[in-house]
Amino acid sequence: MLRALAFVDLETTGASAVKDRITEIGVVLVDADGVREWSRLINPQARIPGFIEQLTGISNEMVSDAPLFAEVADELRELLRNRLFIAHNARFDYGFLKNEFQRLGMNFQANVLCTVKLSRRLFPEFHQHNLDSLIARHQFSVGRRHRALADAQVLHQFWAMIGGRFSAEHLEQQVNRLISRSSLPPHIDADLPYTLPEGPGVYMFYGENDLPLYIGKSVNLRQRVLAHFAADYRSNKEMNLSLQVRRVTWRECGGEIGALLLEARLIKELSPVFNQRLRRKNALCAWRLQANGEGLSPVLQWAGELGFGGQSQLYGLYHSAREAQKSLRALAEEHALCLAALGLEHTSPGRPCFAYQLKSCRGACVGAEAASVHAERLLAALSEVKLAVWPYPGPVAIREGDDWLVLDNWCFMGVAHSELEAEALLRSGQPGFDRDTFRTLAKALSKAKVTPLIRRESMSGESVGPGAWVEPSAANFPAAEV
Repeated sequence: MLRALAFVDLETTGASAVKDRITEIGVVLVDADGVREWSRLINPQARIPGFIEQLTGISNEMVSDAPLFAEVADELRELLRNRLFIAHNARFDYGFLKNEFQRLGMNFQANVLCTVKLSRRLFPEFHQHNLDSLIARHQFSVGRRHRALADAQVLHQFWAMIGGRFSAEHLEQQVNRLISRSSLPPHIDADLPYTLPEGPGVYMFYGENDLPLYIGKSVNLRQRVLAHFAADYRSNKEMNLSLQVRRVTWRECGGEIGALLLEARLIKELSPVFNQRLRRKNALCAWRLQANGEGLSPVLQWAGELGFGGQSQLYGLYHSAREAQKSLRALAEEHALCLAALGLEHTSPGRPCFAYQLKSCRGACVGAEAASVHAERLLAALSEVKLAVWPYPGPVAIREGDDWLVLDNWCFMGVAHSELEAEALLRSGQPGFDRDTFRTLAKALSKAKVTPLIRRESMSGESVGPGAWVEPSAANFPAAEV
C-alpha cells in the first residue's frame, strides 16, 4: 500500500485527554522516501504522578526543561499532514493530540487506523491484542516499553510483518474498512454502524460483565450511539465510557415516548454507573393539606401511604423530606406565608415567627392575618406545584408504530402488541409511582392520541382484563395537568 504513514505513540500524565497532558511524543514516518523518526519529551505543565513515572521512567525532572507542546505544535502538525495516523488504541493518542491542538486554537484532523482493531481483524484466533501480546506473539524487538518512540517502532514492525503475511489487496480492504469506522472504541465490533437501527429505542453500553455501564435513549439509535464515540475526546465522561465499553445492545421502540419510558425503567432497575440523574430510587413524597381549624396545614405524605396519581390534593413531588421542606420554604418566602403556620418553624402560641419580625410574613402567627385568608393564599401558592390527577377512569394505551404503551394511574405497565398481552400486563400488578415516568406522561398525554382500555367482567363480576381496543369517546377525557 503506497501510503504516507505516521506510526504514533504518546506518553501522558494520565488517561483523560481532557484533564491530563502529554509528556512524550514518538513518531515513525514512512513514505516513498523511506523511514525516519521524530521524538520529543514535552513539559506537561503538570506534575507526573508517581505510578506514571514508575511505568514510563519519565520523571518530573526529565521534562522540566523540555519544550511545551505549543513549541512543537507547528512542526508536529506538518509532520503528520496528509499521513495515515496509526496508533495502538488510536482513539487515546488521537484524542490527546486533538485536545492539545485545540487548546492552541489549531485544527487537527487525520485518517486514523487503530492497530488493536487491525490485529483483531487479521488474527481473530487470538484473544489478546494489547501491545505486550503483539510483541510476544510476533517476537518483535523493542527498546524500553512505555517510551513513545520505542512503542511507535513496534507498530512499524507490526506493519512490516503483516505486509509479508497478507496480500496487499486484503490489507487494503481491511484498512479501508477500519478507517471508515475509526471513531469506534477498539473492543467494539467494527460492523456496529451497519447493524444499529436508525429508529427510536434504548441502547446499553456494557463493560467486562453483564451490568450495563450506561443506558440512553434516542429517536435515532445509530446516530446517537456513534455520536458518543465521535465526541469522546472532548468530554472526560465520554472518554472514560469509551475506554470501558466492550459491547453495545439495544431495544427498538415504536416511538419517542416508549423510549423515554423504557430508559427510565431500565436505569432504575439496573443502576448503570454512568447514569447519575435517573438512577435514584428514593421513596417519593408530596404535601397534602389538612384542615386545622379555619386554616390549612401541609402534611408530608409518602407514596407508600397513598395512591399517588389518584389523589386530588397532593402538591409537589420530592425524593426526600429535606427537598420537600426546602421547596415549601421557598414558596413561603415568595408569597409571604407564615413559617409557623406551615409547621416549618416552631413558636409558642401567639408568638411571631422569624419571618414576621423581618416583615416578610403577614402575621398569621400572631392573628394579624386570618387563618382562612392564609389558607387561601397557601392554596394559591401551592397550585404552582399541584400534582396532576390521573385524568382517565382506568388504564389507557398510546400507540407508537406497532407498540401499544399500556399505562395506568401514571405508571408504565409495559408494551403490548395484542389484547392478550395488554391483559397480562394489567394483571401483573402496578409498579411503584415514579417521578420521571410521571413527568414524561404528563407531557405526552396532552399531545398523544389516547385509547381507553375497557376491562372485561367475568360471570361473577370480577374484572379480568381489558376488552377491545377502542377509540376515545366523543366526550373525550380531560387533559393531564403538567
